[in-house]
Amino acid sequence: MTCFGVSFAARDGMRTCLAAFCLIALAASPALAQDDAQRVPTPPLATRSTPDFLFGRPMGSVSIRGSWLFARSGSDWYSFVTDQLTLNRRDFNAPGVVGEVAIALNDRLEAVAGVDFSRSGQESEYRHFVDNNRQPINQHTDLRQANITGSLKFSLVNRGRGISQLAWIPRTVTPYVGAGGGMLWYQLRQAGDFVDFVDLSVFTDAFESQGWTPTAHVLGGVDVRVARRLYVTFDARYRWAAADLSSQWVSFDPIDLSGVRLSAGINVPF
Repeated sequence: MTCFGVSFAARDGMRTCLAAFCLIALAASPALAQDDAQRVPTPPLATRSTPDFLFGRPMGSVSIRGSWLFARSGSDWYSFVTDQLTLNRRDFNAPGVVGEVAIALNDRLEAVAGVDFSRSGQESEYRHFVDNNRQPINQHTDLRQANITGSLKFSLVNRGRGISQLAWIPRTVTPYVGAGGGMLWYQLRQAGDFVDFVDLSVFTDAFESQGWTPTAHVLGGVDVRVARRLYVTFDARYRWAAADLSSQWVSFDPIDLSGVRLSAGINVPF
């Protein structure tokens, strides 16, 4: 019958459409998948963290520090100038800079060579005298020091530990002590107006003394690790030194160049 013919034809058409839709869907699936893959953001590459160990124990280190010298100022020259001039013993305290190179001898012992510089300068006038115009009698005092040192530095704990033939883990905090000696160059200069105590006249002149003298020192401090190859160092040392003054200063004992030096800075192992 016609109605059944139409029904069969409709069913065939639906089957044909369904089959065609499936073929199109199958063909489109790879393209959609590829398109989705392109739209997914590529995750960033993971950054490699720097390993928290070294490939073997360091052979040594280089350090640079800022310092402050607290001068003992114990000889009679200081007594004279602080009595006659408006100077104080603390005026000879001085800022400076220290540079050192250390070579490791074993896990705890290092041989250290260094040099430090300091300079103090101060304006002054006579405490008890003025010139003929009742004006201050002024002068400038300058003291420069350069100390070349050699030391043995002993760590109170191991600076690190090896966990294999290649990996060495540094310690975070390493206290140390040590001792040594060296040679100190100094230059003392006073320039300006001075009083002749024979006739109380005022004259202009410059007094200077310089030279080399041996030194000895003891030290202590701590290295604090703040990065893989970087330490912050705090160092304290006491130095003994004295030097003869030139003949321009008559009847004075050797000038005292001893004192405490405190310093802080960075230390880089190699």
